[in-house]
Amino acid sequence: MIGKKLVTKQTDPSGVLVNKVMIAESISIKRETYLAILMDRDSNGPVIIASPAGGMDIEDIAEKHPELIHKTPIDIHAGITEKEAIQIAKFLEFPDSLIPTVAEQVKRLYELFLEVDATQLEINPLAETKDERVFAVDAKINFDDIEAKKHHLNYIRLDGNIACLVNGAGLAMATMDIIKHYGGTPANFLDVGGAVTEEQVFHAFHIVSSDPNVKGILVNIFGGIVNCATIATGIINACKRIGLQVPMVVRLEGTNVDAAKDAFNKSGLPFITASNLDEAAEKVVAAIKNSYEID
Repeated sequence: MIGKKLVTKQTDPSGVLVNKVMIAESISIKRETYLAILMDRDSNGPVIIASPAGGMDIEDIAEKHPELIHKTPIDIHAGITEKEAIQIAKFLEFPDSLIPTVAEQVKRLYELFLEVDATQLEINPLAETKDERVFAVDAKINFDDIEAKKHHLNYIRLDGNIACLVNGAGLAMATMDIIKHYGGTPANFLDVGGAVTEEQVFHAFHIVSSDPNVKGILVNIFGGIVNCATIATGIINACKRIGLQVPMVVRLEGTNVDAAKDAFNKSGLPFITASNLDEAAEKVVAAIKNSYEID
């Protein structure tokens, strides 16, 4: 696998280059279940989602068999109770002999969720083995906003598929609004700030491009305090180091904008340029639509 492209539902159609392979002990799985802990706006806190139908796409299960999905809102102040953990273990249809073990794992996973300040912790599958043991066989943890804070970036992940990389909170809000106006959905709020460095731009690009839901990126920079050339160099280096896997539309205005545009033109990378915000939003929505039609 090393040196080859891996294509899954969580990558774009071109896949991701495999640089490392993790080798783990093989277990004999008898049954697979699903368990996730998410931050939920409607509940104003964390929610545990459980399903006895693990090893499958949870969205498909929710659509076709909603009775197999159980949601447990957790009081952020009280935490998960023993009763709630046992109810979840029973809903997952583990045998009575494993209920205490599963309940303990649910509580420990919730503790981990809080400890790393995650926004999502997904175990799929949480497996029962033939020799009556319980294993978290595969896991996904999302805490991109913590990564953003570490690099002094203002980032909030949303539910859309167009990533935004913008300087200034007001401009970021306007960018999200204009994306909606042209029929797209923003995947994040990301304000790199006025004193951004090339290294911060790299981390900003890494954060937005690592979101599997992102199918296009809109860079909207109005350089007053921020230097457009700094943004351009950071994005170009990030694309070369990480790889640009989806369409990217760039709109730049302000300080050193000519140098920035020149750097983009000489990079050899397939950036799409725009002269104003309306044009940029229209182009990124169209680029995503075209990529779907080609696929």
